Amino acid sequence: MNKVEEPACSPQWNEQQPGSQASIVIANYNGSAYLDACLSSVLATSPGSEVIVIDNASCDNSLALLAGWAGRVQTVALPNNIGYGAANNLGAAIAHAPYLVFLNPDTETEPGWLEPLIQALARDPQCGLVTPKIVKLREADRINTCGLDVHISGLTLCHGLNQVRDQVRRTERTASISGAAFAMRKSLFVDVGGFDQSFFLYMEDTDLSWRVQQAGYTCKVVAAAVVRHAYTLRIGPRKVFYQERNRYLMLVKCLQWATLAAMLPVLLLAEVVTWGFVILHQRQCWRNKIDAYLWVARNWDRIMSSRRAVQSRRRIGDHQLLAQCTHSLAYDQVGQSGATQLAGTLFDPIFGLLQQAVLAVVRW
Repeated sequence: MNKVEEPACSPQWNEQQPGSQASIVIANYNGSAYLDACLSSVLATSPGSEVIVIDNASCDNSLALLAGWAGRVQTVALPNNIGYGAANNLGAAIAHAPYLVFLNPDTETEPGWLEPLIQALARDPQCGLVTPKIVKLREADRINTCGLDVHISGLTLCHGLNQVRDQVRRTERTASISGAAFAMRKSLFVDVGGFDQSFFLYMEDTDLSWRVQQAGYTCKVVAAAVVRHAYTLRIGPRKVFYQERNRYLMLVKCLQWATLAAMLPVLLLAEVVTWGFVILHQRQCWRNKIDAYLWVARNWDRIMSSRRAVQSRRRIGDHQLLAQCTHSLAYDQVGQSGATQLAGTLFDPIFGLLQQAVLAVVRW
């Protein structure tokens, strides 16, 4: 990776006042079942931090609950649900600290979680994004995710799901941070344009990770920082639409045209896999895939504008970005069946060969 010089105004780590270095942003939508526990843990484990909750027009009792935290938590109540990325962008815009920390409302922070994240950023100017070891809320001895695995096709999956918590012990590189909990310098967040608000929901974390890495920085999992997450796999009626549309958006924005051409066999095989998932698990929502194609076609000019902005910040080539991707898909994360086992046996070796071919052709 190209060496990135530390900006003159890069924030420094203050070991005497760690909390004052961070603004913690929580985008909430109908999270009242978890909010009290989340805020209690955050305020107890990160004293001095600025805590901002952006409420995306929740229709549960989130606002009534947040009223009880007045004076300790800054709340912005929105009249409409503007999506995960846009809400976090708003929180970042009003944050005052040099480091931004983003949390989901269904998380709880363990003691000592914040300091290792900020230290990792402060001590390494080339480190752009850090994510903690995220464990399950009700099974804290089991991992939810330690960063994300990014497939060569752009699909993302939890890294280390269900592994024993102590299997991840040190800070290491990751292909993508998890949007459930991560930190970065506010200056870098601004420089790369924050979250892409057009995503609305899903894949924003991987898209941000790719853009940060293209700007010449790294993403890391910091095992010493632990956050608990109420993770359950939810496949709502529109999840496939958002995930697939946003995967296409990310690929078109971030990769060079020559790379996309070289990846055509990978992308076509990914279509076979994702259509197979829809047929097996979401047949009644088959239009999600079609709607994703149509959205991209209808918004092509808008996508090209975003692409130009992303490409203008590029400092590394696609080879380095794709080399850290995996060719294996953890099919068992969407259910255990003979079909998922067969899919892994059949498709993973093909994806592996195709990835090698892409990397042989894409030299930068």
